Amino acid sequence: MKILAVEKEMTGVNPQDFTPEFKKEEALKAWELYQAGIIRELYFRPDLNTAVLLLECRDVPEAEKYLSTLPLAREKLITFELIPLVPYSGFSRLFAKK
Repeated sequence: MKILAVEKEMTGVNPQDFTPEFKKEEALKAWELYQAGIIRELYFRPDLNTAVLLLECRDVPEAEKYLSTLPLAREKLITFELIPLVPYSGFSRLFAKK
């Protein structure tokens, strides 16, 4: 199942908590999840400086499990809104018998 994960910064977090070391560790873990086929696509929102990920997981709980291994999520600096996606079925209308 495809799952859209939209990063959200936790309230009350100090911007200095996002240290270069944490950011490097985050990038390394994201790379590992990408290589494992869990993260399929990864983008940044330039307006908010947050990440948007497209994951391939069995379900939302599995996505939560993998995302919790990201250092910034593990340290409660960020969280994710998870949106499960299914294939678009609207094209079938083009071929429906009248």
